[in-house]
Amino acid sequence: MTPPTILLVDDNEEIIEFLGEVLGAQYAVLKAFDGQEALSVLDKEAVHLVVSDVMMPGMDGFELCRLIKTNFDFSHIPVILLTAKNTLQSKIEGLKLGADAYIEKPFSPEHLEVQIANLLSNRNKIREYFANSPLVHIKSMAYSTADEQFLEALNESIRNHLEDTELDVEKLARIMNMSRPTLYRKIKSISNLTPNELINITRLKKAAEMLAGGQHKVYEVADLVGYNSQNNFGRNFLKQFGITPTEYISMNKKA
Repeated sequence: MTPPTILLVDDNEEIIEFLGEVLGAQYAVLKAFDGQEALSVLDKEAVHLVVSDVMMPGMDGFELCRLIKTNFDFSHIPVILLTAKNTLQSKIEGLKLGADAYIEKPFSPEHLEVQIANLLSNRNKIREYFANSPLVHIKSMAYSTADEQFLEALNESIRNHLEDTELDVEKLARIMNMSRPTLYRKIKSISNLTPNELINITRLKKAAEMLAGGQHKVYEVADLVGYNSQNNFGRNFLKQFGITPTEYISMNKKA
């Protein structure tokens, strides 16, 4: 399994080298020595988390954090800010800009490692909860306003074309007026799912809504959400949610 990629940003080469050694055993580590270089790295690499110093010449950590959190391509990436400023106002500023954690210098490497592990673990739990829970909305995976708007548009685009059994990433990219690589990368980075996996889960979640409503037979629901076969629909529903469509209907009748 490929380890998550961490981008370290600091103008102090000794600190970067030290943190690289600390984190290198668990993560793939990339390095940048200022904010502008960090943005260039983010453009080229699939980064899972950024650790940045605040005090840097040129673009400081606050501005880097702001740009990451307001950029459509990067807004899902967690940011940890490191700073020697231990004033409350400084912390508030960082959090207002969307920082996911704020660590004061000097800090223990163990503290940083735990913060990174917790942020990545929590994101994975939220992704799994969305994928495995029939009625949890896709917006539950959003970590920024930009992500929320993207996920809402994505969800609407898929739901408006559920009856199209040929709906795939190519068609979805055209519907959303995005390039296929950009759409693929954004969906994968937020949800850890491929677009086709997300399309299938969206079909199944819509099916769960309809089954819970009790107005349709299982074969009707299967057809309405784009399945050619009721058996295939039933197998997929069971695999995704751990319950058959018929059991799901019975469970909702008792509720």
